[in-house]
Parts: sequence; structure tokens; C-alpha cells
Amino acid sequence: MLCYHDCRPEIDALLRRFKPLCTARVESASPIPGSYWGAPEAGLIGSVIYLRDDTPVHSALHEAAHFVCMDAARRAALHTDAGGGFAEEDAVCYLQILMANQLATVGAERLFVDMDAWGYSFRLGSTAAWFERDAADARDWLLRHGLIDTAGCPTWKLRA
Repeated sequence: MLCYHDCRPEIDALLRRFKPLCTARVESASPIPGSYWGAPEAGLIGSVIYLRDDTPVHSALHEAAHFVCMDAARRAALHTDAGGGFAEEDAVCYLQILMANQLATVGAERLFVDMDAWGYSFRLGSTAAWFERDAADARDWLLRHGLIDTAGCPTWKLRA
């Protein structure tokens, strides 16, 4: 599984585009503040995403996508549990894949493999199948909230 240490500068630069989101590096073997699933999974408190070198890239991107997709009121009170409904969770998964495509060392194909290995489950049996054939509602949700453009590229904006 691809981890934060494999592409730290790229991830940090990508996530900074979603101001005020910023990354904070956690020392090896230390607990990760704000981690919903526990270490090594990413943590999220306020506008800070906490990452250890062994944090999987899919986890870093997923938590960042939660920050982007949640409304401003939830973002203001954010601590560990990003919340949100099913439609938003699908949009988060879709956006994390689009973000992976912005990283030269990752890409969607690699993220599909890592998401499947971690245990993301989709109706069609794999992340790739979901993304390619069953995610129109997630894409529409992101478009409706101005988080991607019609070409499917992130707009680097946060949901209002």
C-alpha cells in the first residue's frame, strides 16, 4: 500500500490548494490525533489533517476529501468524525480518486488497488468498477456543489 512517506511533498502541495486545509506530520509510532479508525489512518481536527509516514495515501486523500465536501458549519466543529450522509460519502470517495490523479506517484489505478485492499466496498465489487460504471451520482453531487468542473477536475474550492 502506498504511504504518505512515498509522496509526502506531492500530497502536502496538493492539500494546501484546499485552503485553509494543512497537513501536520506525526512522529512514527505516535498516536494520530483525530484518527477515526486509529493509526496509521489519517486524523482530521479543524483544518489540520494529521499524517504519519505510514499513513496510507488513500486515507490522507479520503480525509482531505471529507474536509472539502462537508458544509462550513460541520467544518467549523470538525473533530475526528467527519459525518455526512451516503451521498456525501460517495462524493468523498470519488473526489479522493480525482485527487489521486493529480499526484504523479499515485494515480487512480493505484488508488483503486489500495482502496480495495483496505476494504472499501462498492455494489459492483471493486473501486474501479464503481468509479467507471456506477458513480454518476457522486460526480453529479460534486458538480452541484462546485467542487469539480465539467471535465471532472477539482476546482480547489470547499463546499460553502
